This record gives sequence, structure tokens and C-alpha cells, in this order.
Amino acid sequence: MKVKVLKVRIDDAFIRADQQKLDKFLAEHQILKFESAFIKESECWSVILYFEEKKPILNEEPGKKYSAPDEDELNQDEVKILDALRLWRNEKAKNQKLPSYFIATNKELLSIAKYKPAKKEELQDIKGFGKHKIENYGEEIINLVELI
Repeated sequence: MKVKVLKVRIDDAFIRADQQKLDKFLAEHQILKFESAFIKESECWSVILYFEEKKPILNEEPGKKYSAPDEDELNQDEVKILDALRLWRNEKAKNQKLPSYFIATNKELLSIAKYKPAKKEELQDIKGFGKHKIENYGEEIINLVELI
């Protein structure tokens, strides 16, 4: 279980943005428990959320593959996975004398870090991964994700 503390300021200049941040967090995480309290000195609500990460929803539309939005904030585990994937990709590209984006694009690596596939077959759900990439790199990618 993870914990996140958010502040919702009452001032009209901040309340909308703070509420949107809270709404986004609630939509992206499975909330197990919450606590809130009004902080009179700061004129804000303090919200403590106990949560677990949600796995991104794939294939909301039939035939559509998952692609992580650019503006998504990454948690610590996702940053570690993304860094490991980038190192792996750059080394693989260097050894094969190919541009790194031939192995996997930044967007594909970001999608893997967010989705965290556990089996090679789950890579099919990520935009940009077809038979060739899965056969050539799938096992290595899954092993990297499992290690982190």
C-alpha cells in the first residue's frame, strides 16, 4: 500500500487546479482508504490517500492498442523501469549498429513502463509492438520489467 498527501486550497485562484489534480489521481489509482482534515491556518483541505497502482486499461476500443500519454507522471518504479529499458535499448542498438528507435521508440518504452507487461503476449497490446519486435526483444523486455 502506498500513501499520497494532497492539498486542496480553498482560495478561488487554486481550488480548480487542486481539485483537478485530486480527480486525476483518484481516476488513476485504486484508493483503499482516505482521510481528510481542514487546516485552518492554511485554509486548505489535507487529503491523505492510501492506494495501490492501477494497471492501465487496454483496448478501450476494439482493435486499439495501448499507448501511454506523454504528460503522465511516472512513479518511482516506472522511472526505474524506463531507465533500465533505455539502457537496454541503447546497448542493443549499439551492438546491432542500428538507430535506437529501430529497437523501440521512447513512446513504446514509456508505454511498457506504465503498463508493466508480465508476459510476452501482453506486449501485443502496446502500440508499436508487433510480431517482429516481440520475437526479437520480448523475452528481454519482460525480464527487465520483472527485475525492477
